[in-house]
Formats: sequence, C-alpha cells, structure tokens
Amino acid sequence: MSSVPERSEIDEEYKWSIDSIYADDEAWEEAYEDVEERLDDLRAYEGRATESAATLRELLDTYEAVFREVSKVTSYARLRSNEDTRDQEYQAMSSKAQALSAEASSASSYLEPELQELDRSDIEDMIDEEPALAEYEHFFDDVLRMKPHTRSAEVEELLADLSEVTGAASEAYSMLSDADMTFPTVEDPEGDEVEISQGNFTTLLQKPDREFRRRVHEEFYSEWETVRNTVGTTLAKSVKKDVKMAEARNYDTAREAALDGPNVPVEVYDTLVDTVRDNLDSLGRHADLKRRALDVDTLEMWDLYMSLTGDEGPDISYEEAKEHVVEAVAPLGEEYQQRMAEGLESRWVDVYENRGKRSGAYSAGTYDTQPFIMMNYQDDVSSMYTLAHELGHSMHSELSKEAQPWQYADYEIFVAEVASTVNETLLTKHLLENAESDELRAHALDQYLERFRSTLFRQTMFAAFEQAIHEHDEAGKPLTPDVFDELYGDLKAEFYGHADATVDEHIRREWMRIPHFYYNFYVYQYSTGISAAAAIVDRIEDEGEVAAEEYRAALRAGGAEYPIDVLDIAGIDMTESDPIESAIGVYDDYLDEAETLLDL
Repeated sequence: MSSVPERSEIDEEYKWSIDSIYADDEAWEEAYEDVEERLDDLRAYEGRATESAATLRELLDTYEAVFREVSKVTSYARLRSNEDTRDQEYQAMSSKAQALSAEASSASSYLEPELQELDRSDIEDMIDEEPALAEYEHFFDDVLRMKPHTRSAEVEELLADLSEVTGAASEAYSMLSDADMTFPTVEDPEGDEVEISQGNFTTLLQKPDREFRRRVHEEFYSEWETVRNTVGTTLAKSVKKDVKMAEARNYDTAREAALDGPNVPVEVYDTLVDTVRDNLDSLGRHADLKRRALDVDTLEMWDLYMSLTGDEGPDISYEEAKEHVVEAVAPLGEEYQQRMAEGLESRWVDVYENRGKRSGAYSAGTYDTQPFIMMNYQDDVSSMYTLAHELGHSMHSELSKEAQPWQYADYEIFVAEVASTVNETLLTKHLLENAESDELRAHALDQYLERFRSTLFRQTMFAAFEQAIHEHDEAGKPLTPDVFDELYGDLKAEFYGHADATVDEHIRREWMRIPHFYYNFYVYQYSTGISAAAAIVDRIEDEGEVAAEEYRAALRAGGAEYPIDVLDIAGIDMTESDPIESAIGVYDDYLDEAETLLDL
C-alpha cells in the first residue's frame, strides 16, 4: 500500500532549516516575550507621531524594529505549524503569533490616520528638516493616497484588533482541509491500495488508466461532499468579511478595495477576464488535443490533467530537478544563477510530503531570514516546474532585500507572480532545447501547455467566480452551497464550451477544494503574471542582457514603486491587453508544436 510518510521518516537534508530563524522553541518564546514588551514603545507615540520631523523618524525606526521581529516570530510559528497541521502545540504557537501580530498592528494603528492629517507640503517640510525621512517618500505617498479610505484612529485600532477574527473562516477551512479531512484509498491497476491526499490528487489524475482516474475523481469529491455545508459556510463568511471590510473603508465593492491596496486599476482585472473570454477557443483547442491524444469521444473532467503524450512521463528526482532549474535560469545572469544554486544547497526547501503537512507549495521568509520553500515533491515533471516557480519568488525576495530598505523589501503579489512564471517559462525553453530524451522534451512541452492552461485560463475562471460570488453577496443575495455549485458549474461549462467536454456534478463542487478563494481577489494575479512573464522572456530572448538587466532591476525595485510601475521597468504595460494576447499567441504556437511533435 502506498502511504504518506511521517515527518520523522524524512531525512534532514530535505527539510528546511527553520533553526536558522531561532535555534529552538525556547529561543522563539524569548523573542516573543521581548517583542511583546516593545509594543509599549509603539504606543508611546500615539497622538504625537507628527509633532516634529525628529519624532516621526524615531517612531518609524521603532516601528521597523518591532515589526521586523514580529515577522520573524510569526514566520517561525507558521512554518512549524505547516510541517504537521495535526500538532496542537505548533497550532497554538501559530495562533499566539498571529495574536501578537494583530496586537502590534493595533498598537501602531494610529500611524496612518495621524500622517493623513498632513498634506504633501507638510511632508516635504519634514523631509527638509529631517533628510533621513526621504527614504519614506513612496510610503508617505501611499498613505496619503489612501486617505479617503482610512478611518479615525479609534476605528483603525478596532479594525486592527479584529484582524485575528476576520481571518477565522480561512483558518477554519485550512484546518478542515489539511488536518481533519482524510480521503479514501483506491485500488490502482496493479491491485495496490493508494491513499488519496490533497498533495497527490492531481498526480493521481495523470495516471494512464482511465477507470482508475474516474474512481479517484469520484472518491475525492465524494469526500468533499461530506463537508459541503461546513465549507459553504466558511466561504460565504469569508466573502461577507471582504464585503463588510470594503464598506468599512468607503469602497463601493470588495474588488475595488482589494485592488486599491496595491494600486492596481480595476480595469486591469476586467481587461484580463474579457481578453481571456475572447480567446476561449485556444483553451478548447488544447482540450480537444487531449481528447484526441486519449482517443475518446468525450473529454471527462478526470481526463483534464492527462498528458498529451498519453503516459505518466519520466520520473524526475529532486536532484535532477535542481540541476535543470539552475541551468534554465542562465539567461538571467551568472550571479542570479549562482545564488539560486547556493540556496538549494542551504536547505531553503522543505521537499517531500508528510502526514499532516500543509498541502501545496509556497515561498516564505522575512527581511532577516533566508527564503523558505514548502514543497510536496512527487518525483515528476510537474513538481520540477513547481520548484522553479517557488524559486522565482525566493530569488525575487533575495534581490529585493539586497537593494531595498526594510519598508520596501516586500512586494505586491501582482509583481511576485511574474518572477515565478518567468522561471517556469525559462525552464520550458531550456528543456525543449537541451533535454537528453525526446520523452522529456515532449513532457516539457506538455507541462508548459498544462501550466499555461491552469494558470491563465483556470485562474481567470477562478477570478470570474470570485467576482461573481462577491457581487452576489453585495446584491444582498444569500450564498449557499447550491449557489456556489451553480455559479462555478456555469463558468466551467463556459470555459470548456469550445471543446467536447462533460461538466459532471462532482466538478461543480471543485470550488470546495480551492483555498485561494479565501485570499480576497488574489488569483487573478497568477493570470496577469504569466502574461507579463511570457512577454519578459520574449524580450530577453530578443535583446539579451539589456532586457535581462531591466528585469533584474524590476525585481530589485521590490515595493519601492507601485506594481504597474515596477513592470514598466521591465518594459511591460499591464494596463493594456497586449501582454495577455501575446501570451495566448505563445500558447497557440506551442499547441501547434505539440500537434506536430505528437502527431495528433
């Protein structure tokens, strides 16, 4: 029987080095207590934040010192809790850290309202008096920009205090899906029992036996059906939270509020969804290639993850994946490439799935730590691409931290998803040109097409769903599991209406397994990211080091500019449809190549 190992069964070299943050839990506890005591230092400035330029500078220095330590405390606790979501001690530690973060936000909640009592000329006078404040000019601009949506200091403190509560729906969903839910075992074609998990579900749907895939699909979603009302309630409450918080900040819609935070025009969202909807024939073409590759009359939802090559593809060990990914990023420069290689040997990555481990993958870390990458590596081509993706995030953070002061080292997700997808695109080009076997070359082409499908088209479908459920609530209509099924099923039918594909009752419940719907208009940035990435890689291919340096400069910009302006540094204008249409053109070209290479 195939089973998921306990964490203790995995070698240390394949686990991230969290002890580089704090040596042990006792050191974490000491840091927690130290920073908790320092919160009074922040509170001491309330009511006098802008009484003088010197006072403001002192406050900003104190703010930085406190929040740099808070981020380390919360990061350590989060990473530990994600290693095994069943461990109640670390879950309690994570909750404690989140409470500290909320308390720190509350203790400093007066800062922006007090700054907003000034105008730009007041800020300029303060900078003249205290030149060190000049490095905060973009921060000041952003604070003043948000003045119409910032409430009184009292209300801001209340909203900050509520941050721990407003995340309850997402946390409850995460605990349910990652810790409490267990999925059935199914018998594979060899007669072995295979345990379905959040981590291996899509991998199992790539197995060549169609009947096995059908059983996996049906058993997986049948298990979700047992918690249908719970998940429906958590998602409805999460949407309600987004809507109410937007109202509290004087926005007309939750979407407007979410996009205004990073200063992304709402038109960017609409342009994305409209442009993708106008090009669904390309998605239909890909789906039809899958149908022909499988030699079936109708494509079922359990066929969607199947390779165009008709088999599972080559096994790619983690060591092989590291080598391919490092070689692939050579066009970004020797220093970038070497730094990535060193990170992979410095235990940036928590590699393999273990029981209770959080599903999926992410890159994390703080200004004062190394990057930390969570993986659930499955020894396949898809996992290799996921590694490249997360390393893009980690390298972005490294370059930004090196170039920017603390307050600008963080960057918006809108930009982050470009860095990750540039790495994926470069990996595809590298494998198509250098893979030692035709099998790997074919699977690299298929993998890029599949990730493009799931990133541009699928995430845009998610974005349309997210917009629909928020508009439903904003119209005063109740959100129930049946409503979610209907809205999601209609979108699935629309997006696959250009192919002979069946939208079954199970797939209408797919919304239940998508954690990103709790992230408040997050997913569209995957789609804009892959569009910008395709354009950036084309520029690097055409212009070489000049374009590569502009791209690295965009990564180094961190949060010192608004995201639309950061991408402009790399030569990309995301306010227009051109990058999206260009990316779909690349997708079409690769579909042509796949049709020829695989004789479909």
